[in-house]
Amino acid sequence: MSVRKVKAINIIGMLSELDQVIKFCGDSEVFHPDDAMSFYSNTQDFTPLSDKNPYAAPLQSLRSTADMAGIKLDFVKLKDFDVSDKSVLKYTEKTVEKLEKLVNNKLRIRQEIDGCKRKIEQIGHFTGGNLDFTEIMKCKYITPAFGRLPNESFDKLEEFDDNPFVMFFPCTEDETHHWGVYFCPNEASEKQNIDRIFSSLYFEKLEVPEIAGTPESYIKTLTEEMEKLEEAAKSNEEELEEFWKAEKEQCLKYYSRLQELDCYHAIKRYVYKYHGSFIMVGWIPADKEKYFTQHLDEIKSVEYSLSDGKEEMKHSPPVILKNPPFIRLYEFYVKMYGLPSYNELDPTAIVAFTYTLFFGIMFGDMGQGLVVAIVGFLMWKLKKMEIGRILIPCGISGMVFGFIYGSVFGFEHALDPLYKALFGLDEKPVEVMQPDTINIIIYGSVAIGIVTIVISMLMNIVSSLKRKDPESAFFGANGIAGFVFYVALVAGLICQIMLGVEIMNPVYIVCLIVIPLILIFMREPFGRLAEGKKKWQPEKWGDYCTQSFFEVFEICLSYVTNTMSFLRIGAYILVHAGMMLVVFTLAEMIGGVGYIIMIIVGNGIVMALEALLVAIQVLRLDYYEIFSRFYIGEGRQFTPVVAGKAENQS
Repeated sequence: MSVRKVKAINIIGMLSELDQVIKFCGDSEVFHPDDAMSFYSNTQDFTPLSDKNPYAAPLQSLRSTADMAGIKLDFVKLKDFDVSDKSVLKYTEKTVEKLEKLVNNKLRIRQEIDGCKRKIEQIGHFTGGNLDFTEIMKCKYITPAFGRLPNESFDKLEEFDDNPFVMFFPCTEDETHHWGVYFCPNEASEKQNIDRIFSSLYFEKLEVPEIAGTPESYIKTLTEEMEKLEEAAKSNEEELEEFWKAEKEQCLKYYSRLQELDCYHAIKRYVYKYHGSFIMVGWIPADKEKYFTQHLDEIKSVEYSLSDGKEEMKHSPPVILKNPPFIRLYEFYVKMYGLPSYNELDPTAIVAFTYTLFFGIMFGDMGQGLVVAIVGFLMWKLKKMEIGRILIPCGISGMVFGFIYGSVFGFEHALDPLYKALFGLDEKPVEVMQPDTINIIIYGSVAIGIVTIVISMLMNIVSSLKRKDPESAFFGANGIAGFVFYVALVAGLICQIMLGVEIMNPVYIVCLIVIPLILIFMREPFGRLAEGKKKWQPEKWGDYCTQSFFEVFEICLSYVTNTMSFLRIGAYILVHAGMMLVVFTLAEMIGGVGYIIMIIVGNGIVMALEALLVAIQVLRLDYYEIFSRFYIGEGRQFTPVVAGKAENQS
C-alpha cells in the first residue's frame, strides 16, 4: 500500500556501444527513459541524436499488409534468435512484397466479382421484356433510355396517350418502381420534349453496360465469369494460407525483432551526444538495481551512477503503485484522479476500504448485491472493463449489509427464519423505515463523516511531512491546527449536547479552538518561518488579514458542509427502502401475474438506477471529501520500454 521505490540512473559510454546499451535497457523491461538535459546544469556541448528511425516504416508496412491479408501478427518473446538488423529489414521487405502480391491479386479478383454482381443486378431489371440489345443499339432514328419509373408515375402514363412518342416498355417491377425503357426520336427538339416529360414523371435513368444479345444471355455469361472468378479467389486464399502456414513461425520471430528494434530506437530520443560519447538518463525500480547494473558492467566502456528517487524530487520520479490484489483493483479510480507524487501517500487503500464500505451501506440488498457482483464479473471477463472488477467486491458488500437490513430483492422479511435459526431473533435486527432506526442512520452517517474526515486529516499531516511542507502539516486547515480545532469542536459539542458533560470551558475554548484558528489564520507567515525563510512577513498585513479572515470563515463553513455531506450515505439507505416500497405497492395494486412481472421489472429499474447513483455518490465522497484534504495527485506513471507494448510507449 505504497509507492514503490525507484532510482535514477545516469549512463555514459562510447557511441559505438550505444546500440548494445539500448538493447539491454529494452530487453530488461524495467527502464523508464527520461530527458538527460534536465539532469545536467552545463549542457552546452550536448547534442541530441538525429538518427532517423529505419524500422518504423517497414514495421508499419508489414502490419498494414498483414491486416489486409487477414493475418494477425502477435508479439513473441525471442530466445536464441540471433539475426542482424539488416537481415530483419531484408526479410521484412521480402515478406511484404509477397503478401502485397497476394493481397493485390485478392483485391483485384474481389473487385471484378463485385463488378459482375453490379452488372447482373442492373441488367436483371430488364429481363422478361423480350429485349435484344444488339438490335436496339442498331437503331438510327431513336435513342433508348433505360431506367425506372415510380409506380405512381407509371399509372399517369395514360394521360399521354395522345402523344405517340411517350411510350414506356416495362420489363420488371418491384414494390416501388417499374423498370423498363422508353425511346426518343433523335431529333433534338423532340428528344428534349420526351426527356422532359419522363423527367416530370420522376424517371431515373440507369447507365447499362454495352452488351450483345438479350439480358438473359448476358446475365448467363456474367454468371459463368463469376464462377471462374470465385475459383480464382479460392485458389488465391489457399495460396495465402499455404504461405502463412509455411512462414508463420519465422515471420512472427522477425516481426517481434523488428518491433523490438523500433521500440528500442525510441529510447534514442532521450539520448545526447557529448563529443565521442553518449549520455542517457532513466529510472529503474530500486529492487532491480543489482540485476540492471550487473548487465551494464558487462559492457566495457559504460559508466553509470545511481541516486535515490527522494534525492531527485525536482525531476519528478515516475510512480509505481505497490498494492495487494484486492486494493490494486481500486488503482483505476486513483489513476482517474491522478497518480500520487513520489513523496506522497498512496490513497488506494483508503479508497478500497471506503468505496467498498460506503457502497455496501448505501446499496444494502442481498439479492441485488449478488446481481451487481455477477454483472461486474461478466463485465470484466467478457469486456475487460476495469469498473467490472470493482463492482464484484461492491456487490458482495451490498450483500453483507443486505443481510443486516434483512432485504432480498426488496422482500424485507424473507430472512426472518434465518435470523431465528442463527440468532434466536423473531425478525430482522434492523428495520430501516422505523423512526428510531432513521435517527440512528442519520447520526451514524454523520459519525462516519467525522471519522473519515479525521482520518483524512491525519493522512494529510503524514503526507505533508513526507513532502516537507510544514505549512500544510502544522498550520493548514487539514494539518495539526485544523485537526485539533475540528476534533475539539466535535468532541465539545457531543459532550455538551448529547452526553450532558460540560467541557467547553474558557480554557478549553481558548486552547483547543481559538489558538488553532489563529494558527490557521497565520499559516502562510508561520509556514515560511518553519521553512527557515528570512522573508516570512506578508507584503501588506492589511490585505493579508482581510484575505485570511474570509478564508478562515470559508474553512469553518466547509467543516460543517463536508461533515453533513456524509448524510447522503444514510439518505440512500432510506431511498433504497422507499423505492422498493413503491415497487411492491404498485405490484400489489396490479395483482396476479402482473405482480410477479412488476417485482422483476421494478427490481431491475431500482438496481440499475441505484447502482449508478450510489457508484457516483461514493466516488464523489472519495474525491471531494477525502482526497481534497490530503491528496495532490500530480505524479507521472512509470512506463518502462517494453517491446510487446510498443504502441503504448511515449
